[in-house]
Amino acid sequence: MARIEKLPQSVVNRIAAGEVVERPASVVKELLENALDAGPGRIDVELEQGGVALVRIVDDGCGIPAAELPLAVTAHATSKLRTADDLERIATLGFRGEALASIGEVSRLTIRSRQTGGTGASLTVDGGRMGDVLPDGCAVGTTVEVRQLFGNVPARRAFLRAAQTEWSHAAEAFTRTALAHPGVAFTLSHQPSASGRPRRVHDLPVAPGWRERIGGLFGLELADRLLEVEADDGEIAVSGYVGRPEDDMASGRLQHLFVAGRPFRDRSIVHAIQEAYRGLLLSGRQPIAFLRFDLPAEAVDVNVHPAKIEVRFREPARLYRLVLSALRSRFLLGGTGTQLVPPKRPMQAEPLAAPRVEPQLPLPSWNPAPAPASSALRSAPETERLGPAARSIPAWEAEEQRTVAAAGRAIQMHDRYIVVETDTGIEVIDQHALHERLLYERFKAAVASGGLEIQPLVVPERVDLPPDDLELVREHADMLGRAGMRVEPFGGPTVIVSSKPALAGRTSAAQLLREVLDRLATAAAAGDSPALLVDEVLHGMACKAAIKAGDPLSQPEVEALVRDRQRVPESHHCPHGRPTSLTLSRQDLDRQFRRT
Repeated sequence: MARIEKLPQSVVNRIAAGEVVERPASVVKELLENALDAGPGRIDVELEQGGVALVRIVDDGCGIPAAELPLAVTAHATSKLRTADDLERIATLGFRGEALASIGEVSRLTIRSRQTGGTGASLTVDGGRMGDVLPDGCAVGTTVEVRQLFGNVPARRAFLRAAQTEWSHAAEAFTRTALAHPGVAFTLSHQPSASGRPRRVHDLPVAPGWRERIGGLFGLELADRLLEVEADDGEIAVSGYVGRPEDDMASGRLQHLFVAGRPFRDRSIVHAIQEAYRGLLLSGRQPIAFLRFDLPAEAVDVNVHPAKIEVRFREPARLYRLVLSALRSRFLLGGTGTQLVPPKRPMQAEPLAAPRVEPQLPLPSWNPAPAPASSALRSAPETERLGPAARSIPAWEAEEQRTVAAAGRAIQMHDRYIVVETDTGIEVIDQHALHERLLYERFKAAVASGGLEIQPLVVPERVDLPPDDLELVREHADMLGRAGMRVEPFGGPTVIVSSKPALAGRTSAAQLLREVLDRLATAAAAGDSPALLVDEVLHGMACKAAIKAGDPLSQPEVEALVRDRQRVPESHHCPHGRPTSLTLSRQDLDRQFRRT
C-alpha cells in the first residue's frame, strides 16, 4: 500500500470542482449567488455557446478590495462565516468559499472588481495557476468571466452536451435565481455560436411584487391566472401562487420552491402539492406552483449538498401538512368542505365536434396490410363462383364485427368512462386515454408519410410566450412546421400561429403550442435526439387534442372509439403508459355478488 500523503491543493480543488461544477449551469448558479451576496441592484449575465465558451456575470454590488482578490480564489476562504456556530444560522447564499477556487481550476477565470471610492483591480486564474493582481479601470461592483470551461480537463469536457442543451440548463439556473429575488434587476443574453450575435433573452426590471416577477419570466397571461395561497402555523409560513387545475402541465418545470431566497428541491413538498390537486388533474399531469417558505434559520440545514441544491428541514412533516392545508383551503369554498369544481376548459362547454372523434377513422399507414373490401361490396357472381369458402370472414374482420356489435351495447358513464359488454364480462374504457392513443398513432403515421393534413387558420392566433419558450420556437420552428403548426415572431413576447393540424379538431392553436413547448423544454434539457423531440411534439398534440374527462359523447362517438381501437397497435395503454381499459370477467362479477 502506498504512503499516506497530503494531496496538493490543485488536486483538492479539482476534486471539489467535480462536486460543485457539473456543467455551465453550475457556474451560473454559483456566480449568481456570490453576486447577490454583494447586495447589488442589478446583475447582467452573458453566455456564449450555452456557457461552455463564456459565462460573464456583472453586478453593481459592494465589490472586493484589490488585496483580497487572491483570497477570493483560494479554497475555503470566505467573508460569510467566522465560527462553526455560524453554520447553524446561515444568512447568505454562498458560504463554503470553494466555488471560485473550483471554477478557476477547470477554466480561465478573470475577476475585475472595484469598491466605491477605491481603485479597480483584476486577477486571472488559468487552470489553477494564479496570476498577479493588476490595476483595472472597471466600474464599481464585480465582473467575473469564465472562459473555456473544462478546457484543461478533456475528459470532463467530453461529457458536456450540445450547446443548446447546456443553454437550457444554464437558463433554468438563471430563472430560478431571478425568480427568488424580485428586488434585483436581471438581464440574460446568449450568443448561440461563435459567428452569431448576442441576443437579449431576459430583461427583468426590479419587480414590485412576486407576481410581477413571475410574469416577467413566464408571461403575464400565466401570472394573471395564478391563485394566491398562504398558511401560517405561528412559527412557519408558506405563501405564493398556484395554478388553476385547468392550467395543468405535462411536466413539473413550473414548480418552484424557495427558502431564504434559495431555490431547493424536496420530494415531500412536491408530493404535498400533487396530493392537494388529487381528483382535479388527470393522472400524469402536473400543477403549477410557486411557493416560498419562511421559517427560523435553525429549522433548516442548507449545508447538506455540495452544490446546495437540497436542504434538510427539522420538521418535514410539519411543512407537508402546512403546504397541503394552504392549497386545499384554496380549493374549498369558504372552508365549509364543499369541493370547488375546477372551471372547465373552453372547449368542454361546447358539444364535441366531429373532427375530435371521427365515426370512421381511416386505416393509417402503420397497418401491416390493407383491409380487404367488405363482403357486402363484392359482386354476387364472383362470390358465387368462388364458393362458400370465399365467403368466410377473415379473423381480423370477425373481430371488428364483434367489436362493432359490442359497441352497440356501450354506454358512457360520468362523462369520462365507457362501459362495454363483452363475451366474457364487461370492459371499462378511459375515454381520454384511448382517444389520446388513437390520435397519437394517427399523428405519427401522417407525419411519417408526409400526409399530415394542415388546417390554415382564418384568423391567426396571437400567443404571448415567456422568453425561454420564444427561444424554443426559434430553435424548433421547422419541427413545429412538420407537425402542422406554423409559428412566426410578431414582436416582443408575441408569436402568430397561422396553422394547426386538422386532427386537432377544435382545440385552439394556443393550447396546442403551449403543451408542445412544455414537453419540448423538458426533452431539450435532457438532450434528446431530434427523433425523440418530434415524438414529444406528437405526444403533446395528442394529449391536448384528445377528449377529456368530463366531455359528453354522442352514441356514434362512443361507438367510434370502441371500434377504432382495434386498428391501433398497443391500444391497451396511452402514450404515457397509462392503461386505457379495465376488464372484469363474468366470474369476477359473480364473485362480487357471491354467486359462486
